[in-house]
Amino acid sequence: MFDFSIVTHWIDNLLRSVMPGWGALLIEFVLVGVALLLLYAVLALFYIYFERKVCAFFQCRLGPNRVGPYGIFQSVADMFKILIKELISLNHIDKFLFNLAPYLVIVASMLAFGCLPFGKGLQVIDFNIGIFFLIAVSSIGVLGILLAGWSSHNKYTLIGAIRSGAQMVSYELSIGLSVLTMVVFAGTMSITGIVEAQNNGWFIFTGHIPAIVAFLIYLVAGTAETNRGPFDLPEAESELTAGYHTEYSGIHFGFFYLAEYLNLFIVSGVASLLFLGGWMPLHIPGWESFNHVMDYIPSVVWFFGKAIVISFIIIWFKWTFPRLRIDQLLRLEWKYLLPLNLINLFVMVLIVIYGLHF
Repeated sequence: MFDFSIVTHWIDNLLRSVMPGWGALLIEFVLVGVALLLLYAVLALFYIYFERKVCAFFQCRLGPNRVGPYGIFQSVADMFKILIKELISLNHIDKFLFNLAPYLVIVASMLAFGCLPFGKGLQVIDFNIGIFFLIAVSSIGVLGILLAGWSSHNKYTLIGAIRSGAQMVSYELSIGLSVLTMVVFAGTMSITGIVEAQNNGWFIFTGHIPAIVAFLIYLVAGTAETNRGPFDLPEAESELTAGYHTEYSGIHFGFFYLAEYLNLFIVSGVASLLFLGGWMPLHIPGWESFNHVMDYIPSVVWFFGKAIVISFIIIWFKWTFPRLRIDQLLRLEWKYLLPLNLINLFVMVLIVIYGLHF
């Protein structure tokens, strides 16, 4: 399997050969930033189109089919439309916090996005506490949502922000415990280390029942964490118009919109890293010919393919189940998922201590 670190090291050596070290680092920082922003935008446009088509399929419709072949440029047209929309100036709001909120959401999303290894040797941030850093930066987004709801001086946005804060803080516990379960099994908090530990079998297969339970809980909690149906109470149109971003327009609304779809990809990408091997191909011990064929598939294809499949499952939830009430949503977390997660973590610790895994 091709290692992208060969390319990155070649670029680094080339730059250092023609300029001082600080200049090479500066150029590399700019290149990485531009690459992340471009990938961020392209993935957001793809996910908007992808969800529209999946939604149409479930509802026996065609979905976007006018702008470009099969409507593939509909998301691009919407992007240009939102960029030229006026930023409406409102009275009786906290203007500084109102303008700061969408940037907090997008920065938190970008920081988490930069932690993901998109392929073998293709990772921006890689250190020994990568999972801890990922969880820490991803939790910043809730601050932007709370600020957006409070600073808008609107009862609907405030209710939406309070709902979102309660929901995200609650379900972060289940996400954290599910992640911790797999960290215990892998024996490392390095994202690259977790992926490489799945060389001889993805954790969903080798981690016994606790890995499967952690995966299912992670899917439910991840869906709630991204404020997607049936957990989309913060944006319940029938009750709160657009929820916490009701008063936003133009590019500020676009930031919330982009972050929502990229958070879907981040949740799916982390699930693929922890449970499905990330960029690691499917290897079956003893099947050397099969494993050799799997190695020919690029690591980038493996990672994005797994993330899109998990995203499809999460979108499937939205168009299958009705929206929960806020009391049902919180009861699900505190009475069922959290105790189950704690028991599951304890069982995984026993499995690791006594070597009961495959």
